[in-house]
Amino acid sequence: MASPIGEKIRGLRKQKGYTLDQLAELCDTSKSRIWELENRDSVRPTANKLGKLSEALGVTLEYLMSDDNSPPEDEVVDQAFYREYKKMPTDTKKKIREMVRIWSDE
Repeated sequence: MASPIGEKIRGLRKQKGYTLDQLAELCDTSKSRIWELENRDSVRPTANKLGKLSEALGVTLEYLMSDDNSPPEDEVVDQAFYREYKKMPTDTKKKIREMVRIWSDE
């Protein structure tokens, strides 16, 4: 039986359209490890692994670890995006800001 976090990982993975292999590659782990996380109750992922999973799935670590099984709210997705944005090179950030400016002018 899957743990609540395993069910959440599976649901988010499917929502993103990722296969087990694709998510494993994004998280620098194996397909079997992702399968175990999704399907076994006794598996205890490391904080580092949970961080990589939340990043790959586009949610915050807090959301991933919470008992809330509802779809992530916009705020959770925005927080995850902003964490990724902060890691981007300056030139990429400038391009994104310009794109947002153009979209908001429409």
